Amino acid sequence: MGIMRVMLVGSGELSRELVLAFQRLGAQVTAVDRYAGAPAHDAADEALVVKMTDPDELAAAITRVEPDYVVVDTNAVAIDALRAIEENGGAQVVPSVHATRLSLDREGIRTLAADELGLPTAPFWFAGSVAELTAIAEHAGFPLVVKPVVGVPGQGQSVLLRPDDVEPAWQRAVDAGGRVPHNRVLAETVVEIDYAVTLLTIRTEGPSGPALHFCEPIGYRQLDGGVLESWQPQHMTLAALGAAKSVAARIVRALGGRGVFAVELLVRGDEVYFSDVRVRPSDSALVTLRTQRLSQFELHARAVLGLPVDTIMISPGAAEVAYADEADGSPQRRPEPAAVLAEALTVPESDVRLFGRHEGSSQLRLTLALATAGDVTTARDRVRQVSTTLRRLWQT
Repeated sequence: MGIMRVMLVGSGELSRELVLAFQRLGAQVTAVDRYAGAPAHDAADEALVVKMTDPDELAAAITRVEPDYVVVDTNAVAIDALRAIEENGGAQVVPSVHATRLSLDREGIRTLAADELGLPTAPFWFAGSVAELTAIAEHAGFPLVVKPVVGVPGQGQSVLLRPDDVEPAWQRAVDAGGRVPHNRVLAETVVEIDYAVTLLTIRTEGPSGPALHFCEPIGYRQLDGGVLESWQPQHMTLAALGAAKSVAARIVRALGGRGVFAVELLVRGDEVYFSDVRVRPSDSALVTLRTQRLSQFELHARAVLGLPVDTIMISPGAAEVAYADEADGSPQRRPEPAAVLAEALTVPESDVRLFGRHEGSSQLRLTLALATAGDVTTARDRVRQVSTTLRRLWQT
């Protein structure tokens, strides 16, 4: 067997971790993005600048590289080019063309979940204009959550509390499309929940056929000031955990393909509602860098390459990702961070990641704080200390 060639379409901060995971397993990686110097470019064996939304340009790049696997790690990609490559018997598209297309379209994924699979969801509607969104708000009442139909979970999302919120929410959702313009939004009723979870579900294919593997549930919440907090494990009742695995299994099987699927769920008591799914590593699961024997990136790489996986959790832990809104201007990191880092890392069982300044996102990652402990409560306290200290790195 020769060297396995992987083309990574999308070369952001998380893509860099994927490059390293593939390389550690002996794969040769070509990282693709629309601009030079993307985060994963420096780590990859080869870097290409390609307009990923242009079908002809993307297809030409895939044909030239001749990869064994095309791994999609972006929400801006020409699906037609991927479909043509797959239909012509070329590279395998991971997780699959079908899964990639639906995961980028909340209208499609919600229709699949609710209408075709019958999964429980919050009541939802779709709107193609401010007038339609206004009519939905009048019918459904407030509060109402509005999300773009295209994009990653969390971006462009608003909570409507009054009629005056409708137009700003529409604009925010439409603008969140960035390089993938759209003029439709998802509106859904706010469901009273106890917590939200990401259930990492890994779909593998082996000699005995497809198999599903579940990680311990990851709790998460968005904090004020652009911070995403997550922790693992999130305690769930046996009934809720069983329902969560059932929902995740049904949506992942329907999407098909292989790799890591980050299934977003809302939980109230023993009731579980499907919310969204990301068919690649996610920010809420960055905690697995320290809590699991194999991180979400290593699990994704193994599943793509057809290698065995395990979802063993080695320690409870927590993580906090801090963001900056590109529209408000990027804060500048202080030139000498050593003292701040030294203080942050005095917290027991802690670790940090500092992110650079890169194009291609309306929401820029600044820092990642990580901590483990004997229990989740202590880990969350520790990671909060680390994250608070790291904020001093950025000038205000």
